[in-house]
Amino acid sequence: MSSNATISETGRVEAFSDGVFAIAITLLVLEVKIPTLGAVPLGLQLARQWPQYVSFVVAFMFIGIMWINHHRMFTHIKRSDTVLMLLNLLLLLGVTALPFPTAVLAAHLGQVDQRTAILLFNGTCGFIAIAFNVLWRYGVSKRGHLLGAGVDLESAQKISRQYAFGPLLYIVCFALAYINVLASLALNAGLACFFALPPQVAVRHHREG
Repeated sequence: MSSNATISETGRVEAFSDGVFAIAITLLVLEVKIPTLGAVPLGLQLARQWPQYVSFVVAFMFIGIMWINHHRMFTHIKRSDTVLMLLNLLLLLGVTALPFPTAVLAAHLGQVDQRTAILLFNGTCGFIAIAFNVLWRYGVSKRGHLLGAGVDLESAQKISRQYAFGPLLYIVCFALAYINVLASLALNAGLACFFALPPQVAVRHHREG
């Protein structure tokens, strides 16, 4: 049987991925606990939960913007094969796992073990960034039969250049955690904002910088 027989449209891949992204991003809020009744005023209890809010917002930004870029990816990739589906599952493995390091970070941010918590969080984000790059580059390398007809190759190259920064910058986040945990977390949030930019804008800003 020809290998082309395994090629199909990407509709089911995208629908399944959207469901995983939606569930993962929803699970994040479960770590924002409702304060209990007690002697401590409600306002003070809410203020003390700042690590939960910070962890939730950073992880929400990461997953949300990862979903945006996943959508951008599949505006170029119009067909899938077995390898593409397996690589997409590898990406979703990281996305599904992210609520766990987020919960660990929420519990330990501002505490003695906060460095270990941010290393776990950054490591998971770095794994997702690598999986995303591998998935995209596989799709680009299969230009002959996975990319859609009439795809703008210059646009695809800009996307490749933007995504290439991801794994390297998450290594910087990982290393920065040994110097300053909050700075590492802030850089993580900044990276989410960077990858939210359209590829042509992000690449131009990087060159100008």
